[in-house]
Amino acid sequence: MQCLPAVIVLFKQTGDAPILRQNKVKISRQEPFAKLVEFLRRKLGKDQVFVYLKEAFSPALEERISVLYEAFGVDGRLVVNYALTPAWG
Repeated sequence: MQCLPAVIVLFKQTGDAPILRQNKVKISRQEPFAKLVEFLRRKLGKDQVFVYLKEAFSPALEERISVLYEAFGVDGRLVVNYALTPAWG
């Protein structure tokens, strides 16, 4: 079985959400999207964070990073927008 490289995730703030000091992370392709959402909640110190792909929709929390990357990855990265209030979709 071939070990696939991790996915680079680039976080972009939206609206009044604070900018993260660490806006790029690597995550295993096998992880669920929920892992990224939990990371953002911890970093922002918030119970609720709105997270979007393609500035349009929120994927299901159980969706695998590999599936999202294959469908929506751009320039070798998965761009994830985040906000503290609903922004799109």
